[in-house]
Amino acid sequence: MSRIITNPAVLHDPVPFGYSHVVEATGGNPVFIAGQYGSGDDGQVVSPGFAEQVERAFANLGTALTAVGLTFEHVVRVGTYVVDHDADKLHVLAGQVERTWGDRPPAQTLIGVASLALPDMLFEIDAVAIRPA
Repeated sequence: MSRIITNPAVLHDPVPFGYSHVVEATGGNPVFIAGQYGSGDDGQVVSPGFAEQVERAFANLGTALTAVGLTFEHVVRVGTYVVDHDADKLHVLAGQVERTWGDRPPAQTLIGVASLALPDMLFEIDAVAIRPA
């Protein structure tokens, strides 16, 4: 499986914002990961803090990927959902994306929302990964 990342020069550089414009996946089958949030083993939100929820949600995404024999490198697209989105939260998320994927992040759509499934949830991430053939 290979990820071909394209950020056309005529578009802005998306990497500092935590995503790539285009990711082409070749040689594999898609794997869909449901929305992960900052939950503990009991399904409850682990912290009221946005940064802590983002960190835990990414850890939970990593656990889900590992459970099916994949890693973050297999991820080609993420959807992120942020309650009361603002520039500070974007900065937190972009930092986590950089720590996870460096300068080769997947395609991403960030959606600001009024609320999520549980009252204390501030962040959620889902993913599409490609399992090598």
